[in-house]
This record gives sequence, C-alpha cells and structure tokens, in this order.
Amino acid sequence: MKTRTYEFYKNFLKILCNKTRFEIIILLRKGPKSVNEISKKLGFEQSRVSHNLKKLEKSGLVKCDCNGKKRIYCLNGDYIVPILGKMEEIIHIKNKK
Repeated sequence: MKTRTYEFYKNFLKILCNKTRFEIIILLRKGPKSVNEISKKLGFEQSRVSHNLKKLEKSGLVKCDCNGKKRIYCLNGDYIVPILGKMEEIIHIKNKK
C-alpha cells in the first residue's frame, strides 16, 4: 500500500478513535444539535466540543447549518451513517460467535 494511502486511512481512523468525537457522533445520530446542546448533554466544555466538531466537519463526517448566529451540527448521512451501520454489523456478528 502506498504511504500516502496509508496516511489517509490512518488519519480517518484517528478521527473515529477519539472518545470525545465518537461520543459527539453517537449523540448526533439522535438528531441535529447546537454546540451548547452537545456540551450540556455530554458534560464537556464548549471549547472542547467546538474543537472536535471542527475536526469532524473538516473530515466530512459532520455538516453544519447556520441558523442566524446559531450553528447546528448533524451527521453527514452519506458517509458516517453507513460506516456506523457496517461497524455495528461486524460487532454484532463477532459477539454472536
């Protein structure tokens, strides 16, 4: 495998392996939320949430819509939702054995 390809995979998986980002993703599965809503629900400081949302948005896993000054975040259904579904299938199959 080319080094560049490996680096793309590695960086993508790093995004998912971060506990804060993973918790944000799982919360956003329930529906769109603002930074404040995410902070309150997860008990994280707003700056921590904002920093991680920026990385998720840059990676294409999360989308942001502006509603006035309020930024509303949601999962990018084209990418992360199918990935989570496949991961859950694998985990479910592995747990049955």
